[in-house]
Amino acid sequence: MKIVSMDTFLVPPRWVFLRIRTDEGVTGWGEPVVEGRADTVRTAVAELSDYLIGKNPLLIEDHWQVMTKGGFYRGGPILSSAVAGIDQALWDIAGKAAGLPVHALLGGAVRDKVRMYAWIGGDRPADVAELAREQIDAGFTAVKMNGSASLTPIDTPARTQETVDRLAAVREAIGDHNDVVLDFHGRMSTAMARRVLPLLEPYMPLFVEEAVLPEHTANLGALARCTNIPLATGERLYSRWDFRDVLPGGIAVAQPDVSHAGGISEVRRIAALAETYDVSMAPHCPLGPIALASSLQLAFSIPNFLIQEQSVGIHYNQGNDVLDYLVDQTPLRFKDGHAALPARPGLGIDVDEDEVERAGEKGHRWRNPVWRHPDGAFAEW
Repeated sequence: MKIVSMDTFLVPPRWVFLRIRTDEGVTGWGEPVVEGRADTVRTAVAELSDYLIGKNPLLIEDHWQVMTKGGFYRGGPILSSAVAGIDQALWDIAGKAAGLPVHALLGGAVRDKVRMYAWIGGDRPADVAELAREQIDAGFTAVKMNGSASLTPIDTPARTQETVDRLAAVREAIGDHNDVVLDFHGRMSTAMARRVLPLLEPYMPLFVEEAVLPEHTANLGALARCTNIPLATGERLYSRWDFRDVLPGGIAVAQPDVSHAGGISEVRRIAALAETYDVSMAPHCPLGPIALASSLQLAFSIPNFLIQEQSVGIHYNQGNDVLDYLVDQTPLRFKDGHAALPARPGLGIDVDEDEVERAGEKGHRWRNPVWRHPDGAFAEW
């Protein structure tokens, strides 16, 4: 079997899909993207295709090594995301060629179902409480929300209390038998995190994500020692080497993204490394159906898995949603807040090629917002 073509599609609302075709008629799909830098990643995929076309797609590990190391300059979100999507597609091909789901090729399932969480929006406590209750009523046992709006490096007591009030409202709405995750998106300075985290402790979030920016992960150990809240990070870390410097600090949850951190191959290795530090896995995945399907294959096969992110209905997906590009939506529909064990070969989904090609003709140019503080200075989004 040989790779004969590699095509990428700019798919609304903000994704890139990759189709790899082989001379034996087996097609694999991947999702290589950095949100807001989609065209840049597409270019990286095209450059890597010069090496891959004509090669055996089943030599996944050798291709991963060459793609990540063979260009001399290494690392970074663009290259690792391009490799990630290619890696997903190669595993999809391998599973389809063998007639097995990818999790079977990774050693088999270690659980029968995977716990999912749902995103909620809203700014005021009453808003987030109502939206959280709706997701619990829909069957989910955990919700995730932004921890705050933009924050100055040391913000006022009033802004601090706003953050606490939002979490308190959700906890009251969903009760103690359900969970809530707070994502701060790196909006807090280390000093602000030290102020805020202890105040959140009575409401027992499942974990707090990106309490500080990834460039300040050296401070996570000190933060972990000042709070009993489990800390999580990893959506902007791109390899096991990035995580090697974070795991000993005391984080509780690692969150690599299968479309950013080198694909199925590398996220599996990150999970094994995390396990040696008693760190759980909650893979980041606010993306499309291929990234989610890839994440689920891993979630079923890694022992230290905690919970899986998914973005069905998330506020980014205006006009197109996760399930719109599937022939059959069943594999990515959840029951009682859990995903069922994938049984179909490869990644377990059937991508609607016609719909992807139509969407690719439309394309997108999604960019994340740029925020400013009241004094006009740049603020973290």
